[in-house]
Amino acid sequence: MRVEWFGQSAFSLKADEVTVAIDPFADMSGLKERGIKFEYPPIELDAQLLLVTHEHVDHNGVEAIGGDPVVLRSTAGRLDSPIGEVIAIASEHDEEAGIARGPNTIFVFELGGLRVCHFGDFGQSVLREEQQAAIGAIDLLIVPVGGGPTLGATGALEVVRRLAPRWVVPMHYRTPRIGFLESADDFLAGFEHVHRMETSNFEIADLSQHDGPVAVVPAAP
Repeated sequence: MRVEWFGQSAFSLKADEVTVAIDPFADMSGLKERGIKFEYPPIELDAQLLLVTHEHVDHNGVEAIGGDPVVLRSTAGRLDSPIGEVIAIASEHDEEAGIARGPNTIFVFELGGLRVCHFGDFGQSVLREEQQAAIGAIDLLIVPVGGGPTLGATGALEVVRRLAPRWVVPMHYRTPRIGFLESADDFLAGFEHVHRMETSNFEIADLSQHDGPVAVVPAAP
């Protein structure tokens, strides 16, 4: 499976001639007008399936994705898709039962023989037991680590501990392209094994495996 990071929480995952896009952003000029730095390049991608974890502008730019994908957005349940069943798990974007920043969806699906979990803008103080049970065993975890409206390093590391994935990709953190959130440094300090990639994409088959989770850090686009 090939994984590409477009910045913030936007990813594509490709295997078996199928591409899944998650949380794309489109026109972000509104942030610049508010004095907020957001300089990730525009996304150019075709996909067969598009997942949107919540309806914030840096996550729901569905117009950026070509190929007439099936779109599953901001929902919960066991859902049919071009890659088979997608499990969409209800969660919140804040520690106040969603009344501050709204709902968030955790998506879990299988692609290329691997079970993937994307946490969106998960902002709860803890992962509830029923959410953990719904997620189940996973191979690849994509989790926010930059604090502010989402998990920071401590909360994200606790999620990693509880879910015990083989590989973990941090997202939604400060890079030279954006002027907000915290860096991923404190989160990555919690790993014995860290792969820092030279590009914004990588192949799962090229990654090493160890007894504990491996953090994989794509280069900022």
